[in-house]
Amino acid sequence: MGTSVTISAATDQDAEQILKLQFLCYQQEAALYDDYGIEPLTQTLQALRAELGEGCVMVARLGEEVVGSVRGTVDEDGTARIAKLIVHPRMQRHGLGGRLLAAVEERLAAERSATRFRLFTGHRSEGNLRLYRSRGYVPVGTEQLTPRLTVVTLEKELRTDATAVGAPAAASQGEFAAQA
Repeated sequence: MGTSVTISAATDQDAEQILKLQFLCYQQEAALYDDYGIEPLTQTLQALRAELGEGCVMVARLGEEVVGSVRGTVDEDGTARIAKLIVHPRMQRHGLGGRLLAAVEERLAAERSATRFRLFTGHRSEGNLRLYRSRGYVPVGTEQLTPRLTVVTLEKELRTDATAVGAPAAASQGEFAAQA
């Protein structure tokens, strides 16, 4: 490809590219669950820009093109909620999802004092589940949101030696991630 993929904090100028990529990536999830009304497909540019201002949003760029993104926030108890991990379909299965996940975890721990990481995915999203498990996340709960969708909650704790291991905790409702 000639240009290597770089990962950095998103800016407001990335919002439109992120939203278009999100719409593309979540088509796979919508088809998997036969639900095209999921929030990532209906989110507005204004709502995405608000997320850019409130949380930690990372992007992967190939030249000027945004080819991946992930978002995170941290609760008062130190729990980071990671959401909307997306990678362009042509870039999937090359480790970019794992790189984005590591980047957002590192930033949330360093800048926002995260001590635990929590994310969600749909029960049929085997690629997502495989990625998260390979990165130390363990399932801690499930919740049936619709007759077609059960959300799996996964978590891992941040250890003081900078390696993460899974640890059970209470589950809560969230979003599921697009194939990474």
